[in-house]
Order: sequence, then C-alpha cells, then structure tokens
Amino acid sequence: MRPIRAACLGTATALVTLLATAPVAAAATHTDSAHAKGRDRVITVIGHLTQQTRFPVNPGGAPAQGDRTVFRSILFDKDDKKQVGETNGTCTTTLAEKNGGAEECVVTYNLPGGQLTVQGMVFGILTDGLPTLPPPSFDNAITGGTGKFDRARGSVHADTIGTGKRRFTIDLD
Repeated sequence: MRPIRAACLGTATALVTLLATAPVAAAATHTDSAHAKGRDRVITVIGHLTQQTRFPVNPGGAPAQGDRTVFRSILFDKDDKKQVGETNGTCTTTLAEKNGGAEECVVTYNLPGGQLTVQGMVFGILTDGLPTLPPPSFDNAITGGTGKFDRARGSVHADTIGTGKRRFTIDLD
C-alpha cells in the first residue's frame, strides 16, 4: 500500500494522539502509582498533532474497513505553553459507513516518569463518506502504564479545541 500524508487532522484517529499538561508533569512526580494511591486523579492536557500517515486499503478510493492511520502528537500543559510529552498510536477502521464509521485505536502517552496506554473506539468518523471535521468527541479506557503510572486504570475524554488540537481529560482511578 502507498502511504498518503494528511495535511490536517483528517480523521478522528489523529485526535486520539493528543495528551499533555502541567498536571501530568505534577502527577508523574509522585512516587506512588495511580493504583497504589487509592484515590482518583484528574489531569487535563492539550495535544498538537505533528505527524499523521494514512495507509488506505483502497488508495484514492472511499474509506474502507482495514484502513490504518499512524500518528504522533506533542503534548503540552493545560495552558498549552509547556511541552510535557508526546503520544504515538495507530487507529484501524472497523466500520466504513457513509454517515458514521468507527475506528479502534491504541495509543501510548509518553509522560514525565512513565507511560500510559489507552485503547478504545472512536465513532462517527465519517460524514457523507469523508472524514468528519472536527472529529467527534470520544471516551477511551486507560489499560495500563509504566513507572509512576504503573497499573494505571481509568478513562480519557477527548474534545476538539482547534485545528489539529485536542483537550484530554484523564481520569485516573
């Protein structure tokens, strides 16, 4: 398959990639894991899409099941001023409906002191057979972590706040 580079977000998949903020940096400095703390922590972060490559099943054709997007984002604090990490991930189209669609995404957030892994579905990615802009909001599950985020669980809620920019609300259980 021949890769096609996207100049803008293009699909909701790129938006999963965004995650970072000062609270992340602050949370990452704690010596206890999110699991061991026994209390909830909410972190708000901003991400900027820096790279996105699509690998379509039907190059030049309509979106199809099996299309894949690979992406990277730089992560900033909640005020969008200080860089605190990056995300890397992939999304695979599982349903290519003209008005709807769905993708399964797996993303790793590289943060000060460790990593968070996030996985889940993004729905409503297509309108009239084209990527929805701005992509819809979504919720995904935190499936684990390393370092300061060892055994992390919880969820991530994402909202579009600008072109190539998302706000993530991370709720660590």
